[in-house]
Amino acid sequence: MSTTNIHRPPLLDVRDLTVTYAGGARAVRGVNLTVDAGQKLGIAGESGCGKSTLALALLRLLPAGTKVTGEILLNGEDVLAMKWGQVRAVRWAGASIVFQGAMHSLNAVHRIGDQIAEPILLHRKATRAGAAKKVGELLEQVGLPAARAAAYPHELSGGQRQRVMIAMALACDPGLIVADEPTTALDVMIQAQILRLIEQLVSEQDLGLVMISHDLAVLSDTCDRLAVMYAGRVVEEGPASEVYENAHHPYGKALSGAFPRIGDPASRFAPRGLPGDPPDPAALPGGCTFHPRCPVALDSCATEDQELRVAGPERRAACVLVEPGAAAALPDAEEARSTP
Repeated sequence: MSTTNIHRPPLLDVRDLTVTYAGGARAVRGVNLTVDAGQKLGIAGESGCGKSTLALALLRLLPAGTKVTGEILLNGEDVLAMKWGQVRAVRWAGASIVFQGAMHSLNAVHRIGDQIAEPILLHRKATRAGAAKKVGELLEQVGLPAARAAAYPHELSGGQRQRVMIAMALACDPGLIVADEPTTALDVMIQAQILRLIEQLVSEQDLGLVMISHDLAVLSDTCDRLAVMYAGRVVEEGPASEVYENAHHPYGKALSGAFPRIGDPASRFAPRGLPGDPPDPAALPGGCTFHPRCPVALDSCATEDQELRVAGPERRAACVLVEPGAAAALPDAEEARSTP
């Protein structure tokens, strides 16, 4: 029997994920996402929208007392239903995380080679000689000389430390990489190098990538698909470049408009943004949670919540103004204000 037409399940399948911190803050609310091998998914949103909570939930790294419901299927197995021994085996070997702020993630008093070797020794049961060889290969893979294994974190530049974090994430050959703001603290030249490196590694090794950032421009340039989060929910998703260039949800439109386009005088001299901040997860407003900041909100938005709906080919958005086939007609704030 031929197996060529057998459907491959997603590498990562998040189903109706909800995360509530002790005290009642609902940081993630009913999120559904999938990532295939070789696919790059970007997750965008302001601070406080639930992006990092979602990333930590994927490998059960949230603090004690946090309530998590739904399913997180990694290669078909529910991470939330695993015993702790299984979770420890999945971390590093099944999926790994690249955190923002490498200086805070690396141990300042241990050489970087020893820190990269630790998961290899634990998960791959390698000899120290074998682990040292693998460390050298990983460092060269991310563009650093193998000899830098003897360095301490403070002896490296910010970009080099971030490369070490990527090497560490790849140490046990995981299928999924979660990158949480991996370039936030880097200058734009080093940021571009790190992003190209991540893209190259994902492509060469057929990895799945979840990249988290507040920067839609970075995500649209790096990822295949983009999910925009607000107040713990996905409010828009679709092909990354399309969401960035032509957002269908007012929040995605505001995020995209906050970044000036090179060569576009209108965006340079009149940048768009949003007043205020995302709501407190412990005190969410009724109706659509975005309506207090939405420049095109209707009266009904204060009482009626919105679910994701089809907004064109491979596009979904959670807005009452979005209708299938007419998503591009979402008005600008200026147009809405001038409408009687």
